[in-house]
Amino acid sequence: MTVPQMSLTIGGDLPVHRLGFGAMRLTGPFDWGPPADRQEAVRVARRAVELGVNFIDTADAYGPGDNEELLAEALHPYAGGLVVATKAGQSRPSAREWVPLGRPEYLRQQAELSLRRLRVERIDLFQLHRVDPKVPFADQLGALRRLRDDGKIRHVGLSEVTVAQIDEARAVVDVVSVQNQYNLTDRRYDDVVDHCERLGIAFIPWLPIASGRHAQAGGVLAEVAKELAATPTQTALAWLLHRSPVMLPIPGTSSVVHLEENVGAGRLRLSTEQYERLATLASAG
Repeated sequence: MTVPQMSLTIGGDLPVHRLGFGAMRLTGPFDWGPPADRQEAVRVARRAVELGVNFIDTADAYGPGDNEELLAEALHPYAGGLVVATKAGQSRPSAREWVPLGRPEYLRQQAELSLRRLRVERIDLFQLHRVDPKVPFADQLGALRRLRDDGKIRHVGLSEVTVAQIDEARAVVDVVSVQNQYNLTDRRYDDVVDHCERLGIAFIPWLPIASGRHAQAGGVLAEVAKELAATPTQTALAWLLHRSPVMLPIPGTSSVVHLEENVGAGRLRLSTEQYERLATLASAG
C-alpha cells in the first residue's frame, strides 16, 4: 500500500494536516460548562498546535459556548494557517439534551456569537451540526449561503448527512466538508466517504477511534498494533488515514499524553495486508 499523503486542502484554499484535533472534550462533564482544570485544557490546545495540528474542530453547543471561548483564550491570536472550524444547529436545553435547531435566524445568531467567542472576523469553516427535520433543508442551507455571501464564513460544511443530502445541499451552496460518525468498526457511511472522495470534499470522522471487543488483547487490532510497534489507538487512526485521501480524523482528548499518542499515528505505514485485515473488523465491531 502506498504511503498516504498527510495534507489536504479544504475548499481549495485551506491546506491542513490530515490529523486534526476535536476540542469537544475540553469542556465539562457531558460537554457542558467549563473544564474541571482550565489550565490543563489550555495546555492541551496549545500542545496540539505545537505538534503541528492546524485543524481544530469545535461547536457552539460544546459548553454551550465555553469551548470556543477556551480555544480563543489558549490560541488567539491564531497562528498563520491554523483553521478553527465550528458548528451550529444543535441546541442544548440541558446538559443531557441535544436538539437539532436549524431555523435560519437561529443559525445566523449562533454564527455571530461564534465569531465573538472565537475573536475572529470570519469563520473559515462553519458546519451545520445536524439537519433539523422540522425546518426545510433548503432554508437551513440558504442561511449558511447568506452567511458566506456576507463574509461571515468562508466555507460551508455538513454533519451526519447522507449521499442524497450532500447532493441536495450542493444545489444550494458549495459544500467543502462532511462530518459523520465513522471509525474502523462503524462503517455505516462508507458510501458517503466514497462520495466525498469523488467530489474532493473533506470527510471528517467524529468518534474516529474505534472501541469495543475487537480492541481487546489478542484481537486483530492488537496484533497489527504490535507488528507496527504502535498502540491500538494509533493503529485505528492510521487505518482511517489509509482509507481515503480526503479523510481528516479529529481525535479528541483532555490529556497531553493521549494527544501526543494520537498525533503519532501519522507516522504509521500499513501494508496492504494489514489494512485489509483490519477492514474485516467492520463486521465484528
